[in-house]
Amino acid sequence: MAFHLVGVDPQSPDDKCCAVFVDDEADKIYFQGKLVTDPEILARIAKESPIGADEAVVWHPGRMKPTISEAIAGTFEAGRVGHGPTTIRDMLRGVRHSAVHLETRDTYDPAHPAFQDFLGGGTGRYDRSGWTGVVRETVARGVRIRRARVVSEPISDYIRWEHLITDENIEAGEEVRWLPRRQAYDLALPGTDFWMFDGRVVCFNFNSGAGVDTDEDQFTNDPATVTRCIAMFEQVWERAIPHADYRPR
Repeated sequence: MAFHLVGVDPQSPDDKCCAVFVDDEADKIYFQGKLVTDPEILARIAKESPIGADEAVVWHPGRMKPTISEAIAGTFEAGRVGHGPTTIRDMLRGVRHSAVHLETRDTYDPAHPAFQDFLGGGTGRYDRSGWTGVVRETVARGVRIRRARVVSEPISDYIRWEHLITDENIEAGEEVRWLPRRQAYDLALPGTDFWMFDGRVVCFNFNSGAGVDTDEDQFTNDPATVTRCIAMFEQVWERAIPHADYRPR
């Protein structure tokens, strides 16, 4: 086996972070850590070692030094098992002030059972308590969650279904707005959807041509990218129509 987990932070909640990995074949060491978003720290690091456009700075707690030493020395036990990737829900649980989500597709998961139920004349409702519960907990901490959707009109059946069940997002504490695509033609929109947390970290969400989530999210705290995403979202939000006032065509 060429790829090894060396160890995870034993004091991290739910073993989500941090972690160290070794790839024998590529002769590389991988570090999964918390993204550094403090401008002062990033500036101090960049002064000594410029941060490239394809680079990110992460931090590990000092207690991870023995694990890092094991990775360097190659003395770790092969076959260890660790945690999976960070999720949007995990990020929301750690957010302090704000979270925004920009959606730009007209179809996401056409095979979703609830969507198929909707197409068949059913309610289209399903248990969303896992998501709405996290939203309620996050909003209760004083975090503002905004979701903006850029949609084509006449809207697709999938968007019609999303519009129907968005009342649950609103009840949980999200703010949701809709922007007809014809009113967004002159805006610089991203090539894919994204989440942004506290105006510091962006997670780009990738979907297949059919709209299905590919589970290939890309996180970045690159200041230039974050700044562009802030501008893109706020331009959409300013033009978009609040959910209560939007009448789908």
